[in-house]
Order: sequence, then C-alpha cells, then structure tokens
Amino acid sequence: MLILGIETATEQVGVALGGHEGVIASFEVVRGRRHAETLVPSIQFMLRQADVELDELGCIAVDVGPGLFTGMRVGLASAKALAQALRIPMIGITSLDLLAFASRHSDRVVVPVIDARKSEVFWAMYRQVPGGVQRVSEPAVGPVDELVADLLARSQDALCIGDGAARYRDEILEGYHCEVSGPVHPSAAALVELAHARALREDWVRPNEIEPVYLRAPDAQINWSVREVRP
Repeated sequence: MLILGIETATEQVGVALGGHEGVIASFEVVRGRRHAETLVPSIQFMLRQADVELDELGCIAVDVGPGLFTGMRVGLASAKALAQALRIPMIGITSLDLLAFASRHSDRVVVPVIDARKSEVFWAMYRQVPGGVQRVSEPAVGPVDELVADLLARSQDALCIGDGAARYRDEILEGYHCEVSGPVHPSAAALVELAHARALREDWVRPNEIEPVYLRAPDAQINWSVREVRP
C-alpha cells in the first residue's frame, strides 16, 4: 500500500510517499505561511518525480496538529478532499508525536516544543521504547514558564526539540538545565513511517472522522468571544 503523507502544522510544508519498502520520496519547503499556494504543487511535483499516479495511493496520512491554525486547516482540508475523491482511508498523527519520533534514539526524555504564537508553546513528553517512543505526559499549551515548571517537576534529563524550543531557547535554558537541539519541524517522512505501521493493523478512519488537535480555541473564536463580553 502506498501512503501519501501531508504535514503542514508548522511553517514548513512537507509531503512524503512510501509503503512497505519505506519512504520512497519526500519534499519539504519553508515559504513562510504560504501553505495554500505551496501544498498542492508540492504533492504534484513529488508524485511526478516518483512516477506515481494518484489512483495508486491506498491511504492518506496527515498531521492533525497542534500547530499553526491556518497551516493545519490547509493540510487537513487537502488531505480529506484527496481521500474522499479517491475513496481511500486516512490516518491522523499529531505533530508532537512526529517530532518525538525523529529523536527516538535519545536516552533522555524527549520534549517536542512547538511555537503556538501569542508567547505560548505546545509540548508533551516522551520516553524511548523498543521501536520508537511512548508519550508520558498529555499534550499541553501555555507560556514557556509553565513548560519550565513541568520540566522542573519531573527533574529528568531532557531533550527539547521543535521550533518552539528553538525560539525560546534562552528562556528554557535559563529555567532548566537541558539540551535544546534536534529537528525544528515535524517530518512528512516520519509521518509516512508511523502511518505505515498503523496501516498494517488497519488502524485507519474515514475522512469525516479525522479531527484536528487544537489544544486551544482558534484565534477567530477567541476574538469573537472577547467581542461578545464587551459592554
């Protein structure tokens, strides 16, 4: 089964293609927040280079967030449209899981940290297990000092990764002694790898069952709520 992976939860747009033989093609580009203009041409370019037709796909995997609201919506909408048109199932995987998987060989607690804007970050914690990583804390959102407090409470050797860790590196290191390095963006190639393992178990869903992981209300909803409570 060929799986198309679509990853748009951060400033990077990534697509990948693979199956039982592993990842056979991937394409990643960072063009600010131009996800809508970049995603479809990226898919077309990758499929053309891999000499694969759309009707050869057996599943669509997508990053369901948390991350940038606009990027997530572009990726989810495109992935659902393709899956519905091709009548194939979908697999959704979180951006935090994807980042952690890229650092699965670390013997430290892996802490993917994604920039949530508004001086906040998304994060979760993972530990190494045979073949990958296992989440040991629920995904959270909050200011950097809450992340630091979470690290202090666990008091373990930690590896912080992701664009949030890169952006707030100084604040994190000021509050807690840990390593800040590793991948900045989730990988579409990792998305395909993780999705393939789930596809073997037929652990997939219909397109209408895929839900985004926001962790906080979208900005438009927050702004509307603020307007409603004003006198």
